[in-house]
Parts: sequence; C-alpha cells; structure tokens
Amino acid sequence: MIDFRILPVTPFQQNCTLLWCEKTRKAAVIDPGGDVDRIRAAIDKLGITVERILLTHGHIDHVGGAVALAGAFSSPIPIEGPHREDAFLIEGDYLPKQCSMFGLPPVTGFTPSRWLEDGNEVRFGFEALQVLHAPGHTPGHVVYFHAGARLALVGDVLFAGSVGRTDFPRGDHPTLIRSIREHLFPLGDDVNFISGHGPMSCFGDERVHNPYVGDGRF
Repeated sequence: MIDFRILPVTPFQQNCTLLWCEKTRKAAVIDPGGDVDRIRAAIDKLGITVERILLTHGHIDHVGGAVALAGAFSSPIPIEGPHREDAFLIEGDYLPKQCSMFGLPPVTGFTPSRWLEDGNEVRFGFEALQVLHAPGHTPGHVVYFHAGARLALVGDVLFAGSVGRTDFPRGDHPTLIRSIREHLFPLGDDVNFISGHGPMSCFGDERVHNPYVGDGRF
C-alpha cells in the first residue's frame, strides 16, 4: 500500500505531496512548487527514495521547484507530466514572467522528461498511479489516481467546496465541470482526494455539497 505527507509550500500554500510505497520506501513527489530545501528535508526525515517527480499542471506554484528538486539527488530524477497541452505554460518564458509577476525566486522554462496521456500509468516501488487527463483549469491538467488506496491527487481541478479557476490562459469552465463530473466522480464516492490547495475531501461529499459541481446543480 501507499502512505503520504502533504507539505504546503510557497506563499500560495500549494500542497506538495510526498507519496510512497510502504514496502520499498520508493516515492513520488507531486507538484513541488517551491521551498525545495523544505521538501528535501522532509524526504530525508521520512527515509524515502524519490523515483520520480509528477506534475498535475503547468502553473508556477505547482512546478516552480521541479527542476531544482530533480537535481538535488545523487542521480537526476525524471519529471513526468502534465499533458503536453500545458507545454506553453512550462517551456519558454512563461514561468520566468510568472516569477517576476508574483515576486517568486526566478525559474527558467523546462521540458519534462515525459509528457503524460490519459490512461498512462506512473510507477514507484510496487505501486502505480493511473493518469487521467482533466482539462479546464489548464488544457493539459492531469489527475493521479491510486485505485487500491481510493486516493486521487487532483491538483487545481477540484477543491473542498469549490472548483478550479478558469480565468487563466486557455482555461474553460464548461470543460472543467465535465472533467469533474465525467472523469472524477465516476471513480467513486469513497475516493478521498488531495487538492492543490486547502484540505482533503472526498468525491461523495463534493457530489452532495459542492455548490459548483454537486448533483443539486444539475
């Protein structure tokens, strides 16, 4: 099975998640947006070995520390995700401009080791996460789902009591709602999820109570 720790990082308090295989202590880091020294210290304290860095989407608070963290170990760690539709957010000069706009430490654009597609798997130790393409907040946003643990890492698609913003470049609200209702909710009401910001919740609670995407709205 898996275990995890959530580390809010950057002034945006973005949830970076350390997720590891309990048998092997091999791990994945999801959305290391910054505060790399703090993330690295938590990894060392837990005694886990990072095999890959996973990104849900291309916004600076989710990817800002990825390259620095990937190079912080004796062997470089691959960076995987998101979907290539988010390339315009990660490659080129978009990230440096975001750093300047928000007063964050400078970060250069990069290309992930692997773009992910809907239906892909990513593995660490004996564990595997299913990749779901869930556009709307960004066009290349992906979600990671562990069926055995009934756990999803949904980035900025869905929050406890809310949904992701769609006023960023190439955001689309109807697409976001479809991603939640047609791709996430069918995974099951019992699925707990870790959002990019804020507390955990479960799909069943959001289906009933979320004012933006709950059943009562449709």
